Amino acid sequence: MKYKSILDAIGQTPLVQVPSLSPADNVRIWVKLEGQNPTGSVKDRVALALIEAGEASGELTKDRIVLEPTSGNTGVSLAMVCSIRGYRFTAVMPDNASAERVSLLRAFGADIVYSEGAKGTNGSVALAQEMARDDKYHMPFQYGNEANVTAHYNGTGREIIDDLPEVKAFVAGLGTGGTLTGVGRRLKEHDPAIKIIAAEPQLGELVYGLRSLEDGYVPPIFDPDILDGKVMVRARESIAWTRALLTREGIFAGISAGAVIWVAQRTAERLSSQGGGDVVCLLADAGWKYISTEAWTQDIDTAEEQVEAVLWW
Repeated sequence: MKYKSILDAIGQTPLVQVPSLSPADNVRIWVKLEGQNPTGSVKDRVALALIEAGEASGELTKDRIVLEPTSGNTGVSLAMVCSIRGYRFTAVMPDNASAERVSLLRAFGADIVYSEGAKGTNGSVALAQEMARDDKYHMPFQYGNEANVTAHYNGTGREIIDDLPEVKAFVAGLGTGGTLTGVGRRLKEHDPAIKIIAAEPQLGELVYGLRSLEDGYVPPIFDPDILDGKVMVRARESIAWTRALLTREGIFAGISAGAVIWVAQRTAERLSSQGGGDVVCLLADAGWKYISTEAWTQDIDTAEEQVEAVLWW
């Protein structure tokens, strides 16, 4: 494949079967490897859609600064897209965000404004909204921008149908809600019987890349009616199954991937009793931005303590 721009390389990510992780012979689990996007995460899809939506509406012009609350992949993706499209970008992020993300943002030329780490991403959202009152900023706001959903409806969901039209269930982590809502809508249009399942961290549990709806903020773009179910996940389960992905299948994915795999297995168990079929789960990113946690190399108790010391969402 040849591309005129790195932005053209966003999407069309591989769908790979992980047979050793299926709990039953009549169920096949497939993983959508979003870590294959240019900056290593699914958020490249969203960032490009957010910028293009701003350009199309006329709200985003070269004299305005793109502003977004983030401590994770969306900030890195927006920094990359903005650097190519010629926009200045400012990320508002908690002061306990990981060193990898800070370094990547700076490498792409982003400015960083820190919010109070103890307040998590909710604190970043509040500070960014306050800053956005200044007209010099354009805030796409991934939590409330329908372009987030559209990116997955037109991209991720369509790709899954093209590659595996017989899919019976889709599992993804609950973050902004854009992935579950967009992919869910596209899959339900293809076959209303397809089950859409969310992996959600238990309240108080830090599962990197995911958020609990019980923490007091429900993203405006999230459509809970699209879900057929959600399964609560602990951080320890997420770490354990992220490791299993690497040791059993050679897939180096981000820590939220383990949560999605664990939920996919619960989904597969139920599907097995109903005749079997195919489960697709979305792995939001690769593991490179999590190396400093040593989640793959330390004993699991130490790894759990280490990853809890850094905010990853």
